[in-house]
This record gives sequence, structure tokens and C-alpha cells, in this order.
Amino acid sequence: LEAMGLDLNKLNSALADRGQALANLNSDMDKMRKALSEYQARAATLERIKERMLALRKKLESLTRLGLNVNIRKNRMIISLPGDILFDSGKTELKPDGRNVLREVAKVVRNDQTLMSRDFQVAGHTDNKPLKGGPYLDNWGLSLMRARTVLVFLVTPTDIAPSGHGANRIEPGGGLPQNRWSASGYGETDPVVANSSPDQMQRNRRVELIVMPNVEEMLDLKSLTTVP
Repeated sequence: LEAMGLDLNKLNSALADRGQALANLNSDMDKMRKALSEYQARAATLERIKERMLALRKKLESLTRLGLNVNIRKNRMIISLPGDILFDSGKTELKPDGRNVLREVAKVVRNDQTLMSRDFQVAGHTDNKPLKGGPYLDNWGLSLMRARTVLVFLVTPTDIAPSGHGANRIEPGGGLPQNRWSASGYGETDPVVANSSPDQMQRNRRVELIVMPNVEEMLDLKSLTTVP
């Protein structure tokens, strides 16, 4: 009987161990199911973001006929306008062709409710050639004032009467909502290519219209750099 009692104790101990192992396995499986569910939800969110960004880019593709570039850079949708189209060297007054291009950009945005509901930032960029003289002190100052000039033009009403002369001239603008637009200047600090040749320096002289990401899109926009 004593031997049988010992065997029964061993059996109970073995059953307890098996029960604990089964409980641990069930716990691990629950964790795996939860992780899989979270992954699937995140993947679905990213797919929605990707589709939304592709739709935004498709809406903006018509701007390429104006010589503009629409792409995703640094996890943001960007409309890139060559600086030489907009401004003369070292200047912040918009050229006539530049105003016409900006009116076309504004028209595309105005005619689409999705784009009108988005926030945009106008970002000015320069090459690395030091600025000599003038009121802007350096490339940061020049890029910021150019961004401000573009911003002011884009939010100026379309039906305003022309007035003034030179840098103070006011013309009908883009008619975009002021509360959706802001401006920034990066100077020479964010080049798209090395400043190793005149052509490369020209590419770096640009103004970008950045579609700012919303809260959901900020979750993990790095994955969107693979958008074709």
C-alpha cells in the first residue's frame, strides 16, 4: 500500500506538471493570437494609409505637366516646384510664370474636397552657394522669405484687384484657406542631391508643397517609402 501511495503521488505530481505545461502553452498561444491580431490590424491600417496616399498622389499627378515633381520623400507627400521657375537668383519676388504655375496648383487643390481638407506646409530650399549681401543675410533667410512669398500668394483671394508695384505688387492668388497652410525655410540643409554641379545645384533650389500627415498616417509612414 505504501508503494502504491508513492506511485500515486508521482502520478499526481506528473499530472500537475503536465497541467502547468498545458496552461503555459495556452498562455503562449493567447499571446501569439493577440500579437497576430495586432499585426493584422496594423497591416490593415497601413494598407488604408497607403491607398489614401496613392489616391492623393493620383489627384496631384496632373501637375507634372507643369514641370513639377510629385513624390513621397521623408515619409511625406511632396509637390516640388523648381525654384528657378518661381524666382530670379537671390530674389523673393515671384516671376509671372511662377505665379501662373502656383495658380494651377491652387486650382487642383481647390477643386478637390479631400485636398482642401488637408494641411500643407510650404518649404523653401536653396543650394549651398553662400548668399552675398541683400536683406536676407543667409540661405535660411532667403528660403524662408521665398516660402512666405509662395504661401501668401496661394492664400490670396482669386478675385482681388491687382495693385502695387515690384515686391509690393498684389495680384489675384490661389484662393486657398489660410488656416490650412504654413511656411518654413531649410536653406541649404536639406538637399535632394549633392551640390556638385550647376545642374545638381539647380535641383536643390526648390520650393516644396508638403501634404502634412494626419495622426493615423504618422503611426508608421516609413512603410510608404515603398509606394511605387
